Amino acid sequence: MSASAHALPSFPQDLHAVVQGGTRGLGLAFVEALLRRPGQGRVHATGRRATASPELARLREVHGDRLVPVDLDLLDEPGLHRATARIREDAPRLHLLLNVSGVLHDDRRGMAPEKKLEQLRATHALHAFAINALGPTLVTAGLAESFRHGERAAIANLSARVGSIGDNGLGGWYSYRATKAAQNQFTRTTAIELRRRSPETVVVALHPGTVDTDLSAPFQRGVKPEKLFTPERAARQLLDVLDGLTPADSGGFFAWDGAPIPW
Repeated sequence: MSASAHALPSFPQDLHAVVQGGTRGLGLAFVEALLRRPGQGRVHATGRRATASPELARLREVHGDRLVPVDLDLLDEPGLHRATARIREDAPRLHLLLNVSGVLHDDRRGMAPEKKLEQLRATHALHAFAINALGPTLVTAGLAESFRHGERAAIANLSARVGSIGDNGLGGWYSYRATKAAQNQFTRTTAIELRRRSPETVVVALHPGTVDTDLSAPFQRGVKPEKLFTPERAARQLLDVLDGLTPADSGGFFAWDGAPIPW
């Protein structure tokens, strides 16, 4: 997709989308790309403090009510259910859900990718599971009814190649690998169920590559410059991949260039 072309040309023009984790980084880049599409489709962008986000406020000055910030905290299940209920009421028909939020490290918690087994901590692993695997799946569950229609649609969970069991040749990063593998299993299982309930909805896991965001910042040293993507480029590439998928691809795991990744 060129910078001038709009995203997802094979999807309905008045596409209604949700970007979970849409206040910064790759999620914000998705929001911006979707708002550039022609038509009157709306984008619900969620985050813990989405309604106070200066970036979303700036976009609302340009796009008005086409952008709807929604406060949603993946660690607050009752609040999550309230947020998804609000989105369902506001957009009873959805064409796209992007689950973007993820955690690899958290200095405030003393949380970092484990280099050896002895560094594994239950509190860190469970925190990663809540954000990387369970939370996004609860969001999907809360919005699944809005995909019960006959139009082209997609649900994409932002995963990572290190979540592949078959591709794991290096070890380490226990919590991140395991929680992304769990997310992949949630994705596959969701795809099987929605194939019956919403057969035109493609459900996939996507690997964005290494994106220049806070999540990857401490781990970019060995990345070749041409393989370190800006959030804007990563969003374009992943939307291109989604645009090329069909219901036959539902339940798959794909890289930023469209190549399949083993589970």
